Amino acid sequence: MDASELLLTRQSTPRLTLPAPSESQLDFILNAGARVPDHGALTPWEFIIATGEGLDKLGGLFVKAAISNGADDAFITKAKGMPHRAPMVITIATKHQQHPKVPLLEQQIAAGCATMAMQQAAFSIGLGAVWRTGDFAFNQEVNKGLGLAEDEQIVGFLYVGTPAVKAPVKPLKPGRQFARFL
Repeated sequence: MDASELLLTRQSTPRLTLPAPSESQLDFILNAGARVPDHGALTPWEFIIATGEGLDKLGGLFVKAAISNGADDAFITKAKGMPHRAPMVITIATKHQQHPKVPLLEQQIAAGCATMAMQQAAFSIGLGAVWRTGDFAFNQEVNKGLGLAEDEQIVGFLYVGTPAVKAPVKPLKPGRQFARFL
């Protein structure tokens, strides 16, 4: 797949199954994430990978967070299974660093760019991925369970695997409809 095709046909793949990325595919995905614009070369991100038992651990964190938020039993059961919607979940977190020229927002944007680059990398090699956030991305119980500091922020959960079905390519949204000249 060439770069222009990737940029114009990339889409989220919410229905994912085994196999998960191989070791070499995972290296490619992670390397793509680490290659994004990074003002000050701060590498303000961390990639936390869950497969197998790691998915169970992530589901356990979601359950603890749901219980502490007063969720009903149906949602608690759903929360436990959420990570199992794919054979791999990569949690991307901003690792904030104090810097006089690189504000925290810019560091979060860099981590977001890493997430997008990893999704595109997966797509480019025939895998599927979907970037999810939701309440758990902003939950201190989940942050703590993942070993994140209080000032570190999850920017997304990247679910990665093999597409369960071949999705039709969505129609292109012409970018000019969102543009204007000064």
